Parts: sequence; structure tokens; C-alpha cells
Amino acid sequence: MQLHMLKCKLHRACVTHAELDYDGSCAIDSKLLELAGILEFEQIDIYDITNGERFTTYAIKAEPGSGIISVNGAAAHRAHVGDRVIICAYGTMDAGAARTHQPRLVYLDEQNRVVRTANTIPVQAASNA
Repeated sequence: MQLHMLKCKLHRACVTHAELDYDGSCAIDSKLLELAGILEFEQIDIYDITNGERFTTYAIKAEPGSGIISVNGAAAHRAHVGDRVIICAYGTMDAGAARTHQPRLVYLDEQNRVVRTANTIPVQAASNA
């Protein structure tokens, strides 16, 4: 059996550009791509925390160290400058590899600077309500 697993994510990235007339895709600071392990032209899913939109596109490189997160082409209708987004890439692996797989998780601030990195997400506790 093959499982579709989270490979990596850029968590709470801030959209810096939304370019309708640029070639489709999402331009991402190439240093952030490298840190997360996202390849140029790799399929990514974008989850817009601000407006709830969810869509698929592919990654392209933006200038290293620029902090750019530019949603381009038709996708620019779904995310706007200032929106906070989660950018994810997934990989397929067998069940054995999936049991030990650890994704690359990169947490960003509002200027798309790295706050921290991790390989796990804490267990969500039940609320006391």
C-alpha cells in the first residue's frame, strides 16, 4: 500500500504579492524552498488561513532572502497580499517508510522570517469546555 504523506510545510507564510498577469504558480523565497525541501516546479497545496481558500499550484523560485511569497496567475484571485497561508508538499511512500517519516515543518513570522523548524506536531489535547 502507498500512502500520501505530508513531506513539508511553510506554516503561516505571509503573501507578499498577488500577480494576476504573471505566469501561474507560487514564487517562494528560494532559501525557504531549500529549508522546507520543496523543489522548483513541485506541486504544492496552499491553505489560506485568512479566507479559507484551498488550492493547488506549483512552486517557483523567488530571490533568495527576499521573503517573497507571490501567488500568481488565476490563483491570485484566491489569496491576497497580507493573507497568512500554509504551503504544503506531499510525498508517496510505502506504509513502512510512512511509520518513521518526519516532515520538515518551517514556521514563519509576518515578514516570512523563520521562527522555528520542527519534525513533529504536538498531540492536540482535548479541551476542558
